[in-house]
Amino acid sequence: MIFRNRPGPNALTMANMTTIFDPWRFSAVSMDVATSARASAQAISGRQQARLASLLEGAMRDSRFYREHLRGVDPQSAALAELPPVSRQALMGCFDDWVTDPRLTLNELRAFTADAQRIGEAYLGQYLVWESSGTSHQPGIFIQNAQTMAVYDALEALRRTAPRPLQRWFDPLGLTERIAYVGATSGHFASAVTMQRLRALHPWRAVSIRSFSILQSTRLLVNELNAFAPTVIATYPTVAVVLANEADHGALHFAPSEIWTGGENLSPAVRRRLELTFGSAVRSSYGASEFMSIAWECEQRRMHVNADWVILEPVDAHGQPMPAGEWSHSTLLTNLANPVQPLIRYDLGDQTRLRHEPCACGSALPVIELLGRRDDAIVMAGRRGKPVTLLPLALTTVLEDEAGVFDFHLCQHDDRTLLLRLVLQGSEGEAAAERCRAVLKKFADTQEIKPIKLLCELGQTMPRGRSGKGKRIVALK
Repeated sequence: MIFRNRPGPNALTMANMTTIFDPWRFSAVSMDVATSARASAQAISGRQQARLASLLEGAMRDSRFYREHLRGVDPQSAALAELPPVSRQALMGCFDDWVTDPRLTLNELRAFTADAQRIGEAYLGQYLVWESSGTSHQPGIFIQNAQTMAVYDALEALRRTAPRPLQRWFDPLGLTERIAYVGATSGHFASAVTMQRLRALHPWRAVSIRSFSILQSTRLLVNELNAFAPTVIATYPTVAVVLANEADHGALHFAPSEIWTGGENLSPAVRRRLELTFGSAVRSSYGASEFMSIAWECEQRRMHVNADWVILEPVDAHGQPMPAGEWSHSTLLTNLANPVQPLIRYDLGDQTRLRHEPCACGSALPVIELLGRRDDAIVMAGRRGKPVTLLPLALTTVLEDEAGVFDFHLCQHDDRTLLLRLVLQGSEGEAAAERCRAVLKKFADTQEIKPIKLLCELGQTMPRGRSGKGKRIVALK
């Protein structure tokens, strides 16, 4: 959840975004989500199958891509595991045939997302547009309508366990909270659009919901957070650790009561560190541009898949299902809530494993474990006499958004030297390397580190892990 740092959305943005909230749909979905929270596994499976049949029928009717891709399939009797999977690269390559609204064209959407002033604005007055990062080496664009957002809103409102239920009882609207999102604020990312939408839908809370860019120096970030004094921080685990380091040195002048993490794997060690440093309740969640609210964390600290609205299939390297309890090579996702941009057995690329034993919290929704981003934070020599941490998300954002490079491997040699490996070669590779040098040196300057030396190697094969995604940022061990 992030938004551009400006006083508030303009009137046009406000008007457009309110059309993306349908109170009647939200009410209907909320009743269903509440009912399903304690439903049996059989009841959840029944909802899955009915929604899958409806999704298949609509996709084969309205999407030219799926009409051909699923030729001969009976939507009412098809077994999901027998359908062919799809990749982001394949779908983005035929975007205009994939979506079910012919007004949605990739070229026009690319132009829309290129304009940072339009973050959070409703496209054509009825769609929210999210762009994803290039962690799978193929950036994507994802579209949500009011129906889809009603599902996401209901899942977020009703499934996330409140860390402090007593405070929620006295302050159900969260009017005493000041929520700070700390992350990438430069693009139409799901979190950025979500934050703008929240401010537009709840204007009386706009002053208490702010975002802070991780692309600025840690010193400036800490100063801004101190001035805002948030009660809730929503961020990535690696960012939270940097803030914990600052708190240890007495630089933070506030104590958040809650920390929400996502986007990366929250390890038990990092969770303990955050709880001990801040004395805060820490909650994690699992989401993606492809489905905003994949899983939520219960009071037992176990992650439950919202299986009534999304289907996850852990698979091996050959696309075959993995037994419960074993780590997958990748995971296929089927979004049961989005009829505009159907995702059916979509290769998410995440490494997951399903747990077969029931959870003590009582929910029949399946429990999942995951390995999120595993890029390293890089510690470099600072100009002010102490080390400076460069966050992996900040580095990837700079290289993707400013240099236009997605397939890279950035490795630390020492506290003043980085090695950048690129797949590109020849004149194209040289031009990309120059762009990378310029943006990384500019970024290093904003982070108040000593001048860096950037080495470049072109025409390199990117190292991959078991998940196939690869580790793009590697620190000195």
